[in-house]
Amino acid sequence: MQSEQNHPISAHAVSSLVVDDASDGQRIDNFLAKTLKGVPKSHIYRILRSGEVRVNKGRIDASYKLILGDVVRVPPIRVASSDKPLVNAPATSQLQGTIIFEDDALLIIDKPAGFAVHGGSGVSRGVIEQLRLERPKAKFLELVHRLDRETSGVLMLAKKRVALVALHEMIRNNQTDKRYLMLVAGEWLEKKKRVTLDLQKYVLPNGERRVNVVTDKSKDKYNEAQVSETIFYLKQNFSGFSLLEAQLITGRTHQLRVQLAHVCFPMEGDDKYGHYAVNRCLVKKGLKRMFLQSAETKLRHPVSGDSLKLIAPLPTELQNFINKLDGKNISNE
Repeated sequence: MQSEQNHPISAHAVSSLVVDDASDGQRIDNFLAKTLKGVPKSHIYRILRSGEVRVNKGRIDASYKLILGDVVRVPPIRVASSDKPLVNAPATSQLQGTIIFEDDALLIIDKPAGFAVHGGSGVSRGVIEQLRLERPKAKFLELVHRLDRETSGVLMLAKKRVALVALHEMIRNNQTDKRYLMLVAGEWLEKKKRVTLDLQKYVLPNGERRVNVVTDKSKDKYNEAQVSETIFYLKQNFSGFSLLEAQLITGRTHQLRVQLAHVCFPMEGDDKYGHYAVNRCLVKKGLKRMFLQSAETKLRHPVSGDSLKLIAPLPTELQNFINKLDGKNISNE
């Protein structure tokens, strides 16, 4: 978004804003909520309904999607002023060394374990906040999807709204191939196994999110259960452990962790759905985190259409733990 007269929103005069590629495709109500800092949403909808906000000199409703080059007329309105000094980008980047792929539309990183994707719930700064801090000139930067805090590996971010919208559409239509690697307890025998379960989210008294399996649909009073589907492939057996590759068909909260716990092959290091006593023993043996890696994602570039294969190798701490185990390789045929 840029001002036609190159000045900020005025409390005393009409402002004209030209839609740039960062706002192309965005709903006008969301655009105004982002632009008019501190203005209540009720007031934003009132000036939309009254026709005080216009696009290309015409009236629009709240659902109108902006187009590159649109001129948005905003009436005189007082926005929240910021007396905070501008924050300079940090001298050293925490995430620069994690970049797998980047162009003008996409940023793909190898997210470290223990780094939340966004702030909240006691986390002051996540991946998205850190990247915005490190890239103060970025006009647009949004998460395409999420990874659990303790999950490492491929994480996609969009640098253009058109890329974000296209990627969300691809994910909804199952047009991406996302593969994870995990170590589970027990000897997994099937080379390929499809797991389909109904999952339901719930919240513990302390506010922590959890997910369980719905085995009796009659008890799902509010029809909140969602179907989850994963194809698991056996990569390698060890004494008491199995290394699996998972191909996500759906992408539900904690999907892999809950599915594996339900079929009695809990993920090692999982402090929510795994074995507490076993996890404590594994810490002493060098596994101090959940063994779950977003290892590979294949997709078409959302703008160019080129094929992309994004790979995040096992982190050193996970590879070192695997190297200590005696195992037998399994054919992938």
